[in-house]
Amino acid sequence: MSRVKISVAYMPLVDAAPLIIAQEMGFADAEAIVLDLIPAPSWSSLRDMLAFGRVDAAHMLSVIPVAMRLGLGGMTTPIAAVSTLSVNGNVFGVGRPLEDRLRALGSEFGFADARNAASELAKAHDGVLTVGVPFPFSMHVELLRYWAERTDLGSDRIEFRTVPPPLMAEALEAGDIDAFCVGEPWGSVAVDRGVGALLLPGQAIWQGAPEKVLATRTDWAESEPDLLGRLIRAVWQASRWLAKPESKTAASEILGRAIYLDLPSEIIDRSLSGRLILSSHGEQRRNEDFLRFHGSASTFPWRSQAKWIAHRIIERYGLSTDINAVAGVFRADLYRQHMQHIGADLPGASEKLEGAILHPTAVASSRGQLSLLPDRFFDGAVFDPGALV
Repeated sequence: MSRVKISVAYMPLVDAAPLIIAQEMGFADAEAIVLDLIPAPSWSSLRDMLAFGRVDAAHMLSVIPVAMRLGLGGMTTPIAAVSTLSVNGNVFGVGRPLEDRLRALGSEFGFADARNAASELAKAHDGVLTVGVPFPFSMHVELLRYWAERTDLGSDRIEFRTVPPPLMAEALEAGDIDAFCVGEPWGSVAVDRGVGALLLPGQAIWQGAPEKVLATRTDWAESEPDLLGRLIRAVWQASRWLAKPESKTAASEILGRAIYLDLPSEIIDRSLSGRLILSSHGEQRRNEDFLRFHGSASTFPWRSQAKWIAHRIIERYGLSTDINAVAGVFRADLYRQHMQHIGADLPGASEKLEGAILHPTAVASSRGQLSLLPDRFFDGAVFDPGALV
């Protein structure tokens, strides 16, 4: 069978791994496709590459398809999130001046308690905190706003500045930002360059945050169902391979190659293994589930998560819209259609109470073997997508 080329844009981040591994380890080949992986310099350029048809699919921030459906950001091409590529994986860190003030106040950089970290940060920094984020419509921004609103930090004390992930360490060193929230390995790069320290994983704010999605233009998804199915399945197989402990070393080496992230494999391994170095002082923390690619329906595009994102944005901008229509950009229907015959255990529902799972919990599924992992918000809140009108 001849191989069909599918062009895919990505940002140089560890959570692009399912796409890179799908191509490098033969999972794409097994579906008779070739992934033409094209790096993008920024999230805005990646979004535009997809919207204007420069590429067929993209590794995309989970918030972007929702924001586009709401008419925000100047680009309204209908985009479909056809699967989730990664759960969690972000880090919040501070520059050296703020690190020094935190240490002077006795901070132990526990890397686990979101409420305590906010209290320490509020004491260490007067005035507005300038935080570098990769894009205005991102899980980074949503997590930080949620965290600040519900702690001593306060949402009025955070100002966001857009910085492409590979440039985050430079912005920190130049003093353009006080702190940052970014996907790995760029937080670890800031640590290794001696310009920053990690204060909190995004996982400590929301344990089940959908970070990146596999996105296509809606018209492509609907006009090329066969290719879409091959792409979704190849990426799913790569995600399953990434979840195996014995795959970490090889994955780190592949991602570190010059054509992808161009970084030492040791830095990349930190996020894959969950063993992070927090600062130049050498503190290390082990975080189970720091970055998840597979298992526990991790690749399923939950409509309830799209609703959480949409609800946050709608309230912030004072929009009036049908939230159910907006949440439809997370295409659980297409995912089910293309995954039902390969042995994947699909959840029985497409929505769930977000934040309600406090321990591994069995749920109804196609094969009856699915358990969902904890998805707690740090403040114990539960988001009910069915309560929205």
